Amino acid sequence: MAANVMEIYGSKVFNEHVMKERLPSATYKSLKNTLHKGAPLDIEVANVVASVMKRWAMELGATHYTHWFQPLTGITSEKHDGFVSPVGDGTAIMEFSGKELVRGEPDASSFPSGGLRATCEARGYTAWDPTSYAFVKDDVLCIPTAFVSYTGEALDKKTPLLRSMNALSGQAIRILKLFGKDVDYVSTTVGPEQEYFLVKKEDYEARQDLILTGRTLFGAPSAKGQELEEHYFGVIRPEVSAFMKELDEELWKLGVPAKTKHNEVAPCQHELAPIFDTTNVAIDHNLLTMEMMKKIAPKYGLVCLQHEKPFEGVNGSGKHNNWSMSTTHENLLDPGDTPMENLQFLVFLAAVIKAVDEYADLLRTSVATPGNDHRLGANEAPPAIISIFVGEELEAVIDAIASDSPYAGPVKMKMDLGVDVLPKFSKDTTDRNRTSPFAFTGNKFEFRMPGSAENLSDANTILNTAVAKELKGYADELEGAEDFTSAAIALIKRTIRDHRRVIFNGNGYTAEWEEEAARRGLPNKKNTPAALPALIDPKNIQLMEDFGVLTKIEMESRYEVEMEHYSKILNIEARTMLKIANKQLIPAATAYMGEVAGAAAAKTAAVEGISTKAETKVLTALSKYTDEMSDATDALQAATDKVSAMDDEAAKAHAFHDEVIPAMDALRAAADEAESIVDEDYWPLPCYSRMLFYTE
Repeated sequence: MAANVMEIYGSKVFNEHVMKERLPSATYKSLKNTLHKGAPLDIEVANVVASVMKRWAMELGATHYTHWFQPLTGITSEKHDGFVSPVGDGTAIMEFSGKELVRGEPDASSFPSGGLRATCEARGYTAWDPTSYAFVKDDVLCIPTAFVSYTGEALDKKTPLLRSMNALSGQAIRILKLFGKDVDYVSTTVGPEQEYFLVKKEDYEARQDLILTGRTLFGAPSAKGQELEEHYFGVIRPEVSAFMKELDEELWKLGVPAKTKHNEVAPCQHELAPIFDTTNVAIDHNLLTMEMMKKIAPKYGLVCLQHEKPFEGVNGSGKHNNWSMSTTHENLLDPGDTPMENLQFLVFLAAVIKAVDEYADLLRTSVATPGNDHRLGANEAPPAIISIFVGEELEAVIDAIASDSPYAGPVKMKMDLGVDVLPKFSKDTTDRNRTSPFAFTGNKFEFRMPGSAENLSDANTILNTAVAKELKGYADELEGAEDFTSAAIALIKRTIRDHRRVIFNGNGYTAEWEEEAARRGLPNKKNTPAALPALIDPKNIQLMEDFGVLTKIEMESRYEVEMEHYSKILNIEARTMLKIANKQLIPAATAYMGEVAGAAAAKTAAVEGISTKAETKVLTALSKYTDEMSDATDALQAATDKVSAMDDEAAKAHAFHDEVIPAMDALRAAADEAESIVDEDYWPLPCYSRMLFYTE
């Protein structure tokens, strides 16, 4: 199998190996200059690349091409155009030009734009991102692209991400130059850990809530959940293992470096983790991974759920964003072996600490979604308060710097496991803190707040830009210093003293931390409507404008899009609940009460004076919960109708949170109580134990 993996890996990708093998040497050299140094791409070079790329794709069965882009929906979009071009004699040739490679023109009117484009202003452009390789999927040549409006505004997730990567690189290069290092580019890298659930297809198809919203809107708790902690890293079910095997193979063909797979904490929950890659490539790969998961699962009688909280009462799913900065030779967040190397590390570390503290509110917006609101602060998810975990040893180093006191701690401590046959080894200088939103894990930061359904572009765009801003401030200060080393040490001390409040190594789940965070002045935006206004805070708009990442208009558009998206999701969920309750659950409860009442009447008719205590208890309780369901549906209908009619998007989003969600909760509570009483043959929805444990 190992030989087969090496043979299939990247077999559907127009990567540098293919380019070098197929392109004329001069064309390859020019394209490589574009890929690695950002040089402009000449149209003549593009024409040659397009011709070779077309022939390669056709050998793999491709008949069409598409510009594969990421509109503000967060998912990917594609429009397929054929290579075929009819000629005058009734035959056809296959054509694909450099112009078609580097630029496309999809209709932009029907994508969310937050007021950037009117419906009558349809024109938009896609532009080739040559740093993310083209690939063949479903007999279509897919070309990763950015997406902008006719007037140049970014209508997608990728454009600001690429801008932010360039912004950070430019400032990091200035810092490295002060350390005597001349580099062409500093890359940010990401390794996204994708969590997901797999449920049986037949159960999925029996639940309108899963089909329409991606989560269960009703469902009494299973008698057994995740409390035995036996699913995590447990033996993988055969059908799931077969799914994972095919998923790996298909991802490897697409050049996605899928590395680790395992069962997660909740029943029927799993994770796939790739090897890290350059940020825009890693995000493209993650979106491909999510697509392939959904596509492959039905072959094995399964459906992949990527919602952050598909089941109440067990863990939700996240997407941990492992982020770092590196040159071709070194990871800039890797502590060194010499004092000067450690000084460089501490400069970059301090910049990240300062960035996260100053722009925590903006970073919080990147993970603000209605699905993630169910997850943050719950099982296996960090709280909505953004803090940084650095570990005991690094915290001791930081405190020593801040207090001008010597650091006396060990560099590394040996771990003796107390069994002679087991090896003694140096333990990592940081433990893992599962409750921390932003944890330093040795040579990278793990941002653990993003939800499983999210596009990671927003989080990385904000993180990159905020760090770029701090590095710029450092470079401006240090470039004019007479004594660079002393100035750098003083800068690190000042940063740590001013931003020590954001460092927290304790348990982020506790009420005590919430109180302590408030005393420290750390923001705590617990839901999406409360978090999103940070997008239009003048401080945050200035950050994005200063580095050419997003304009004020583009920031405002994203605020409008996200507020509107929140309301749309809640409206869909509320109306789905109403349909299920009125057409399925209340009729099921009523029918079962009729069955029980008939049984009681039959008993009484058969034997005079016989007890009907059991039937009476069932009828009394179920009648109560059915009445509560009926009243709750009326209340939810009224709240949903009222709120959905509001014109102001911000007010509407807040009203959905404050008025509609409590009404939804009340309806669910009554329905879940009724489910615990009604015979399974009557209840129309597959129960939690069936879905979570694959029972019949």
